[in-house]
Amino acid sequence: MSPQGTFPRPGLRRDACDKEREGRVFVITIVQSPNPLLNTVCEPCDLGDKGLKKLARQMAKAMYKNDGCGLAAPQLGVTKRLVVVDCDQAESGEQDPIVLVNPVLVDAQGDPVVEGEGCLSCPGISVPIARPPWARVRYFDLDGEEWEIEGDGLLGRCLQHELDHLDGITMFERCDPIARIQALRDYELARAAGAKPGETSLDTRVR
Repeated sequence: MSPQGTFPRPGLRRDACDKEREGRVFVITIVQSPNPLLNTVCEPCDLGDKGLKKLARQMAKAMYKNDGCGLAAPQLGVTKRLVVVDCDQAESGEQDPIVLVNPVLVDAQGDPVVEGEGCLSCPGISVPIARPPWARVRYFDLDGEEWEIEGDGLLGRCLQHELDHLDGITMFERCDPIARIQALRDYELARAAGAKPGETSLDTRVR
C-alpha cells in the first residue's frame, strides 16, 4: 500500500480521535442492517467541505474501535462518497488510515475468488462473496489532490467492499442467491443473540 494520500498522523492521536474538543467525548454508532441508508447511492463530496476532516476522524475512530479494516460514510449515517481503509494496522500496530474522497473503481482484474467477508453493519456473520483479487481505485485526499491506490488480497477485497457501500450495495446484494438466503437467516440469529460490530463468524477482517 502506498503511503501517499494517507490521513496525517497528528489527526489520529487517541485523544484527537476520542474528543473533538476537551471535555467532549464522541458517541459513534454504526448503522446496522436493515436500514435504508445502507441501500442509498451516496452523493459526491464537496472537496472544499471543511467538515470532511472531522467526518474522517469519526470514521477512523469507529473503524479501529470495532476492529475493522475499512469503513464507508453511510455506515455512520452520512450518504457521502467517503471511505477510510487500513489493512496494515493488525500487523504494524500503527493506526495510519488512508482517506478516500470520491473514490472510483478504475480496474479490477483476475478470476473471481470466493472468500468470507464480514461487515460492521452486519455483525455476527461472514458471507462468501466472489470478487476479483486485484483492484485499483482513483480518489482524492483531504487536501483535494488526486491519487490512485491498488492492491490484491485483503486490500483489494476491502476496497471493493467499501466502494459497494457507496453505491448502496451490502453483502446481501453481492452474494449469490443461495448464500443470501443462508446469510439472512444467520444474521437474524446473530441479531437475536446481540451480535455487535466487529464480531464475525469467521476469521476475516473485511468490515
